[in-house]
Parts: sequence; C-alpha cells; structure tokens
Amino acid sequence: MKRYYLGIDTSCYTTSCALIDEERNIVAEARKILDVKVGEKGLQQSNMVFQHTKVFPSLLESLPQVPIAGIGVSAFPRRSEESYMPAFLVGQGFGRSLSHMLNVPLYEFSHQENHILAALRHIKELPKDSFFSLHLSGGTTDLIMSQYVGKGAFESTLLGGSNDLQGGQFIDRVGVAMGLQFPAGRALEHLALNADDYEPLPSSVKEGWISFAGPCSEALRRIENGVLSKENISKAVFSSIGNSLEKLITYHYNNHPVITLIAVGGVMSNSLLRERLYRVCRKYNINVYFADPYFSVDNATGNAFGALLAHRESQ
Repeated sequence: MKRYYLGIDTSCYTTSCALIDEERNIVAEARKILDVKVGEKGLQQSNMVFQHTKVFPSLLESLPQVPIAGIGVSAFPRRSEESYMPAFLVGQGFGRSLSHMLNVPLYEFSHQENHILAALRHIKELPKDSFFSLHLSGGTTDLIMSQYVGKGAFESTLLGGSNDLQGGQFIDRVGVAMGLQFPAGRALEHLALNADDYEPLPSSVKEGWISFAGPCSEALRRIENGVLSKENISKAVFSSIGNSLEKLITYHYNNHPVITLIAVGGVMSNSLLRERLYRVCRKYNINVYFADPYFSVDNATGNAFGALLAHRESQ
C-alpha cells in the first residue's frame, strides 16, 4: 500500500497543511492567509490562535483521505531556540491528536526547518556539507549556518541577520503607509517592477548585522512628503534590502566559506531579491537554491517532507 505524509504549519500569518507521497510529490495542499484589518500591520498572537483554530479543520477536510504514515508539524520558530509561541501550539495540538488517533508517528520541526525542507524537497537534494540558510520573512531575517543531522532536522548556528526591523516588516510598513493591504510584498513588488528610475535608500550592515530601521524611516518620510512616486519608493526599498543582503553574505562568507546557500521565507519569493542573490552568489561561486515562489512563502510541504525523511531514517 502506498503511504503518504501529512505536513502542518500554523505560522504567524498562514494556516496550512499538505500531503506528499513516498516519491516526494505533492499530492494536495491547502492554506489560508490570516485576515488582517485594512490599515493594520499585523495580528496579536491570540488572534492568530483563534483564526488558526477556526480554519484548520476545513483545510484538512479539503485534502484527500489517504493512508498516512507520518505527520510533520512546526512546533517552534527556530531549532536553536525551541521557544514558546502560541500560534504554533495550534498546529502542534492538531498534529498530536491526529498522530494518536491514526497511530502514526509525529515529528516536530521548527518553522525555519519547514522552510528549508520545502526548498530541499523542490531541488531534490540534501547538502552533505554545512551551508548557509537565509530566512527572510515578516518575523525573521536570519543568516544561519546549517548542517543536516538526520530525520529532517538541522543543527543551526545563527551567524547574523537584522538587529531591529525584519525584512518583511520593512516591506509591510512601507506598503501599508502607501495604502496597500497587509501583507504588502506582492503589491510592492508589482510597483517596483514598473519603476523607470528610483532614488536610492541607504543600507546599514555592521559586523554582519543589518539595521532596516533607518532605511524604513527614510522611506516613510518620502511617502509623507509625497514628492516621489510609489513605484520609485518601492524599487528603492528592494534595492536597499538587496544591498543589505549582499553586505551580510559577503561579511559572513569571508569568515565561513560555503558552497551552498538556501534562501527561504516569504520575502524570498520576490523576483528582484532572487535576481540580486543570484548575482551575489555567482561572485563567490556559491550555489544558491530557492523553492518555487509559491512554496517559498509559508506552507506545510517542508514538514511533510521532513516526516517522510524522519520515518525512512527511523526504520
């Protein structure tokens, strides 16, 4: 009998579940972006928990009924800090209940590992050596030294990232100030791609740590002044983030040479930033890999793949 693996992820802004088969193929997946009121820049954890709890059963019911061999779930944000975050408790709770009733193993991963595994499932390769993981989203800007240690898990060491605003926060604050709906990444990218020219924003990276607060404040001042077009400001935002990422990678590559970089997270679905990373990595002969943009944003396919790996390696 063919076996399938269920992935569950209840992140800060997306509820998702997915099924993959024994050949790593996605059989079905479902997701729902949490509702954020117009003009708001985010949600409280209690609201996330309520929305996850409300929507998850209907998402799960949309998947086909197939024999499940294992379940993978995001149980905490990062492997290096298995900390409490209420949003992940929803998925973890559903996963534990399903694991008990179906009598199948439950494998717990970090949300960050879920993203990395989604990219690795897509490229069908598990790096044997240590590699850089760049995770860029609304809640994270991390450059991590990662090493696969088996059963879908990674040993992770945080090298650098942002010490104030996260990359996704920078984008969303500018987008909401322009009147765009949160999350604003796709709309801001569309504006940037239609820019003829732009006035550069600064970028600040010191000893491998980015500060997005200054560039964001300057972008918000430009919006308030009303002189520059939305397209101009949008292009400047992504250029500033791209400059910051290049400085970040350059600094840490000089201290920790690697041959592979996996770039994940919702912000890394952006075509402008992907192209910028391609150029940076070519400069240093680093192989850079992305998930398909649809699977770069929050989704549960990585956890399903992790469950497959963990189940195989446990037998």
